Amino acid sequence: MRVILGLAAAAALVGAPALAADPLRAAADAARDAGLKDPTAYQLVESISTDVGPRLAGSEAAARARDWGVARLKALGFSNVHVEPFPITAWARGAEEATLTAPYAERLAILGLGGSVPTPPDGVEGEAVVFRSYADLLAAPPGSLAGKIAVVTQGMARTDDGAGYGAANPIRRSGASEAARRGAVAYLIRSLATGVSREPHTGALNYAADAPKIPAAALSVIDAQLLDRLAAEGAPIRIRLKLASASGPATGWTVVGEIPGREHPDQVILIGGHLDSWDPGTGSIDDGAGIAIAVGAAHVATAGHPLKRTVRVAMFGAEEMDFTNAAFTAAHKAEVPGLVAVGEIDEGADNVWKVDLPEGAGERPQMKTLAASLAPLKIFVSPDPAKFGGSDIRGLAAAGAPVVVFHQDASRYFDWHHTSEDTLDKVDPVQMNQNVAAWAAFLTIVGDSDVDLRPAPALPTAQAKP
Repeated sequence: MRVILGLAAAAALVGAPALAADPLRAAADAARDAGLKDPTAYQLVESISTDVGPRLAGSEAAARARDWGVARLKALGFSNVHVEPFPITAWARGAEEATLTAPYAERLAILGLGGSVPTPPDGVEGEAVVFRSYADLLAAPPGSLAGKIAVVTQGMARTDDGAGYGAANPIRRSGASEAARRGAVAYLIRSLATGVSREPHTGALNYAADAPKIPAAALSVIDAQLLDRLAAEGAPIRIRLKLASASGPATGWTVVGEIPGREHPDQVILIGGHLDSWDPGTGSIDDGAGIAIAVGAAHVATAGHPLKRTVRVAMFGAEEMDFTNAAFTAAHKAEVPGLVAVGEIDEGADNVWKVDLPEGAGERPQMKTLAASLAPLKIFVSPDPAKFGGSDIRGLAAAGAPVVVFHQDASRYFDWHHTSEDTLDKVDPVQMNQNVAAWAAFLTIVGDSDVDLRPAPALPTAQAKP
């Protein structure tokens, strides 16, 4: 019996040093486990969805969101909480209406695209030319759409990494200018969506400087399918469109807070999400969830004690219309040498399944510790280098800041993205806390170590002797 007990005691001691010998792993695991249970993130997304609601950049609701962000960060004990204002062009949606007038009359479900110019007060009506693909529109010769309404009905693929959205994005971003170059008087697209419903999906467009600006809107998937069937039958299709949007100069606000590092306050890990949202829904998954995860993870990772390095959280003020990046980069570019890592959370609240690190960083011992800590969450650290880290940090990335990407399961995100269905009920608290746990483990390991995530400098090449 004494031998058995002795062996059992020895066996227990064999397992115990695994964590005891690696305090960083123990701390990361503790932060991970705390993140799985901490209510902070869900409380935040619930509050912004309920107390603020939809918040177009430059609107009165955006100012309310600014004040909300400041109050929440202060209440959670963040330091240096402040607002960074920057100029934007605010866009506001007015009355919108689209009607099929031939071969029969039927109301179509639409949402104007962000940044679209309005139609004349009485609207615009014309023959609709339906293109089954964006490539078909681009192949149309100049002048072929004179006086007509161009309609692109190409669908978007459902993927777990959101790649389908990236592939389809030029249809919404650039299509209006391409249609205008061919003479179109208005432009409609099938919503960039993975679901099939009568809820249209909005989103921003970008007008080219060398093309006329024409009004543009997104059709619901079901109405786009209707136009496809009518076009296939050879029916004469006419559409009347009325959009009453307005634009003007305004101010955007990014809200920032920190948990200063206890040893290296000038070394900063920056994570965040965007504070603005589109107007049809409450911006719960896009991007109330991202803000909540970032703040919740920072709160969990620093609970009871600050890390060696500073954790900074940013609530970016105008992502949807592409204004934050330039302003935030200009304000913080000089800080890039002190940025240890930057990351943006903007893909909803469903589980993280993969983490991309800067090239070569995965070989650092601390990142191997991260991989081990994240494995129980069914997250793997990928050998692929991080690429696009987020719209609001791309300027910092281009300036040399090391980017990390936590890939979330996006397979259902684009069912509701940019619609009236972007509401709190789409946020799964359990999956949201898996995000918090993953980020809290990352912040703990990077914040409480001296790991350098930047690629190692290239070794000088030997010079041939003359």
